Amino acid sequence: MTKRSWRRRVLLPVVGIISSAVLVAGCGPDNSQNSLQPAGEEARKIDDLFMFVVVIAAFIGVFVVVGTVYAAIRFRARPGRDDRPKQTHGNTALEVGWTLLPAVILAVVAVPTISLIFDLNEPKKPDAVEIIAVGKQWWWQFEYPAQDGEPRVVTANELHVPVGREVFMKLRACDPSLPGECNVIHSFWVPELNGKRDVMPGRQNTLSFTAEKEGVYFGQCAEYCGLSHANMRFRVIVQSEDEYADWLASQREGPAVTLAQAGEAGNLFSAKYACTNCHTTEDSSLSVYGPNLTHLASRSVFASGYYKLTKANLVDWILNAPSMIPMESKECRLPPGPGNVCVGMPSYVNDTPPGLPTMTRSEAVQIADYLLSLK
Repeated sequence: MTKRSWRRRVLLPVVGIISSAVLVAGCGPDNSQNSLQPAGEEARKIDDLFMFVVVIAAFIGVFVVVGTVYAAIRFRARPGRDDRPKQTHGNTALEVGWTLLPAVILAVVAVPTISLIFDLNEPKKPDAVEIIAVGKQWWWQFEYPAQDGEPRVVTANELHVPVGREVFMKLRACDPSLPGECNVIHSFWVPELNGKRDVMPGRQNTLSFTAEKEGVYFGQCAEYCGLSHANMRFRVIVQSEDEYADWLASQREGPAVTLAQAGEAGNLFSAKYACTNCHTTEDSSLSVYGPNLTHLASRSVFASGYYKLTKANLVDWILNAPSMIPMESKECRLPPGPGNVCVGMPSYVNDTPPGLPTMTRSEAVQIADYLLSLK
């Protein structure tokens, strides 16, 4: 094999593979979930550890690849030559070396990793903001506990926190205010603020983060939890202390429009289509089976944070939510019976729940107008 043919057969494919890998790596979508761009103290510590391990792994990878290529070239078969290596049996120095060296490398990685695990699980600070997150199928409920004589606040899909202050999250998969209501394992993850933390039935986990700058950060469930796992998103809205205090105070207020004041739209929502079986629009301190809608219009997104809160989206959702986000298994379309456990909002135009009428678009518009008045 000539030098030119060797270069063409070996070097060109290697260069092509490396170039393709670099190109593909740079073509990922910008979904604002990048753990390599930390915006919080805890996420920065995780990123520092990650880069430390990457450097070690890259050094080992280069050493192995260079050694493999060298051996393949140096000891390749040649016509007319017997290149069989000398047979040896045992080499104490080598065997001890390749046993100790990986152990030392693992120890170098393990010590800072374990140290960071303990660091990320320190008790909450005295001035930390405490919030309870409940993972449901398939959305997130956020509860701000009562304090200083003020009632608690229950909201969904958007987590408001102050900048530069520790946020101490209590993570649950079960809602104590709803007897018997419990879901599968979820995982709470905001890549730019902290790592993942499992949310498990029967156990309360905790997680802390401190956002360093104001803005909106995207989170999601990172543990497969069923049909709409991929749609189980949420947003963390980091505000100044004053903006956060104003938001929290506004959430503690009563509804901007009561069901009685809403007239026909209120009757459609509460009586005709029984939306109050799963939602409340009258009390922001209540935890119910569906998201608390008392101040829905103050949010920018709905439906697990998947859709922007616009009138058009909301009307389509009210009419036929499963067509926008899968929520019902095929068993939910069968007559009610043993074992048919269904979650999520039903369709009011297809497979309408038993005992309820089919909804018209004009009725959906009235309900949407009412919900959008709930500032």
